Amino acid sequence: MENQNNEKKNILFFRPQPPLFVLIVVILLLASFVVWVGIDIQNKVKEGRYIGQEIEAKNTITVSETGEIYTKPDLVLTTFSVITEAKQVSEAMSENTKKMNAVIDFVKSQGVEDKDLKTTSFNIYPRYEYQKIETDIYPYSPGKRVLVGYEVNQSLEVKIRNMEKIGEILQGATDTGANQVGDLQFTIDKQDELKGQAREQAIEKAKAKAEEIASKLGVNLVRIVNFSESSPMSYYYGLKEAVPMVPGGGEVPQIETGENKIQVQVTITYEIN
Repeated sequence: MENQNNEKKNILFFRPQPPLFVLIVVILLLASFVVWVGIDIQNKVKEGRYIGQEIEAKNTITVSETGEIYTKPDLVLTTFSVITEAKQVSEAMSENTKKMNAVIDFVKSQGVEDKDLKTTSFNIYPRYEYQKIETDIYPYSPGKRVLVGYEVNQSLEVKIRNMEKIGEILQGATDTGANQVGDLQFTIDKQDELKGQAREQAIEKAKAKAEEIASKLGVNLVRIVNFSESSPMSYYYGLKEAVPMVPGGGEVPQIETGENKIQVQVTITYEIN
């Protein structure tokens, strides 16, 4: 009986021991966690040193220059409008269409291609007039609004590439039906090459200015740290006011194209020491 009791005690107090590799894994995980916590704390301390501090400033100089190229325009934009009034809408539209088609046919006969013609507006407006009402009763009526007809207005944008035919096309368009001409603009069809020349000119001038300033200040140009450019809208010179054009006027107006200015402005920032 005593032996049996001892065996039972040994069974009750026996605890299985964990395998060795499990202990090694646990130790490695704990060690990794301790290392990670230490590194994170160190990084937080470093970040705290720079909180509220500005980025280290560098010594720089900034220069700006402009490049300009003058050239004669090779494209003219203008708008021909036909405005027709009539008592009935159908009558106004029919007359307006007849005149505008005549304008388009004439412009095409002068070598203007379909791609250079674009209808920019077509509008129909009612026309009203105030008619006085005779009355002796006070207060006197100012009159009443009466529909008296309609106005049809159609506009055509035209690109003229043959600069020698500008006046002839303007006069011919009015002779065939256009009763309003406006928005005469002289421009350059392909400006990229000219802008490249103006940009190169501006950069060379900016570099020379930076070198001169650095020499007078007794510093050295290290490298370019920033660059920007802008191109103001080009405009034309030498345009004379067009002669008023009346259908059947006969004399062709003299149009002077002048020159356009292509402009590019650059700004360069250099680091110096």
